[in-house]
Amino acid sequence: MLIEVAMFAGGMFGAGGSGFSMLLPVLMIGVVYLMMIRPQQKKQKQWAQMLSELKTGDRITTTGGIRGTILSLKDDSLILRVAPDGLKIEVVKSAIAAVTTQEEGK
Repeated sequence: MLIEVAMFAGGMFGAGGSGFSMLLPVLMIGVVYLMMIRPQQKKQKQWAQMLSELKTGDRITTTGGIRGTILSLKDDSLILRVAPDGLKIEVVKSAIAAVTTQEEGK
C-alpha cells in the first residue's frame, strides 16, 4: 500500500508537472488584472474626481442623455436647468456621465 501511495505522489508531483504549468495560473491572473481590473479602477477614480469638482454653472450630460446647466448642488443631488423652456429638474450625482465644457458645446 505504501508503494502505491508513493507512486501516486511521485506521478503527481514528479516528472509530469513543469514549473511553467504551475506558473501559468498566476500569469493568467496577472494578465486579467492588468487588462480588466486596473483600467476600470482608474476610470472609477476619474469619475469620482469629476463628481467632486462639480460647481454651479457647469454644463453636464446625464447617463440618460439629458443635458443641462447646474443651478445648485446638494449632498447627493443637484438641480439642473434644461433647455428650451428653462425647466428645472433634480438629478442624483451618480447619474452624471460627463461635464461638458464650453468648447465642446460650441
